[in-house]
Amino acid sequence: VQLQASGGGLVQPWGSLRLSCAAAGFNFRLNTIGWYRRPPGKQREFVADITSGHSTNYSDSVKGRFTISRNNVYRTMYLQMNNLKPEDTAVYYCKTEYENRHYWGQGTQVTVSS
Repeated sequence: VQLQASGGGLVQPWGSLRLSCAAAGFNFRLNTIGWYRRPPGKQREFVADITSGHSTNYSDSVKGRFTISRNNVYRTMYLQMNNLKPEDTAVYYCKTEYENRHYWGQGTQVTVSS
């Protein structure tokens, strides 16, 4: 199982970024896949996830600003992040569970600062 996150960078407050997570090594269309983040000096936290049926869940801190989606043909998950705030600064990871094991991507840094 491989998960490759990309799309992070430096953005000003109220700006937008789109993260991508490319997946390989498992039946992508059947899996729930999600985003987590680790803010500086804090523990990793849940951001959002999307099921095989395209049902979505969001943490309260990002609800209404972030949108998670998936493209099963391209085996890729996305996170559209709008109205970014400095507290969104973190390393963002994609994650899935396959055969009772958790798999994490390598992370992509998002920095929100003026």
